[in-house]
Amino acid sequence: MRRLGLVFMSIFFALAVVACGGKDTVDKATGETKGASNAPAKAKAEHTAQDTTAMEETTIEQALTPSKAKIGPKEITNMTPADGKQPDPARPVPKDPPKGVKTYPATTNRSVEGKIDYKRHPPTNGDHAPIWQNCGFYSKPIDDRTAVHSMDHGVVWITYRPNLPENQVRTLRGYGDENYVIVSPYPGLPSPVVVTAWRNQLKLKNATDPRLRRFVDQFRISEIAPLSGNRCIGGVGDPE
Repeated sequence: MRRLGLVFMSIFFALAVVACGGKDTVDKATGETKGASNAPAKAKAEHTAQDTTAMEETTIEQALTPSKAKIGPKEITNMTPADGKQPDPARPVPKDPPKGVKTYPATTNRSVEGKIDYKRHPPTNGDHAPIWQNCGFYSKPIDDRTAVHSMDHGVVWITYRPNLPENQVRTLRGYGDENYVIVSPYPGLPSPVVVTAWRNQLKLKNATDPRLRRFVDQFRISEIAPLSGNRCIGGVGDPE
């Protein structure tokens, strides 16, 4: 009878172990705990860590506003304009920017050779080509790398879809006659018109949206651009 009771107890404990997911074991070589019960916990911890990282990155970008943005600690600010003259005076970042402007974190603004992978298209900031793009209107796409260099000088870059109606292109062409403005077509834009200044970008449905005028006036030669006021002449490109 006693032996029968021990048998029943053994069966009970075996079932209990299976129900709990198995017993953890320790790898003598690595000291790592292994077992069925450890796998779900580890997976959950990794998933939580990834979610937290994604949340932090999103929060950083969403928390930025033009008025609170400052030049980053890794951005170069002491380069003299190519003509050897003093930079044009930079203007304060607007406290009342047009609705919809998105401001991105500071990175670096080094002049580098070769390909550059930008996170956004059109790019908003970052490393760029050693030479900048001349300001003006272009009927063909220009190089991201030279345009970013111009924005580092305080330029506002207006881009539009190649199939934008001609009457709207004419409207944008007028902006190309202004100082510190580049206008060019850009294949694959997320909206018909996108206007960008260093670290700031606004998507528009058409060229007559009044926010375009405000953006150009408020972000041109902005003090948030590390080399603002260094002008955009004597570079590359032949604007029309």
